[in-house]
Amino acid sequence: MNFTILSSVVTVISLIVFLGIIYWAFSAKNKDRFEELARLPIDNENGK
Repeated sequence: MNFTILSSVVTVISLIVFLGIIYWAFSAKNKDRFEELARLPIDNENGK
């Protein structure tokens, strides 16, 4: 196995992992959790 094939395999694996992270981040089932986490700094300033 030469460097070109290994480099191509790593690139494809990296792309698949990246697309998986994008899918997870924009998944509808995570929306409520992410919105709650986004409000934490604001709620903390108000003393809640």
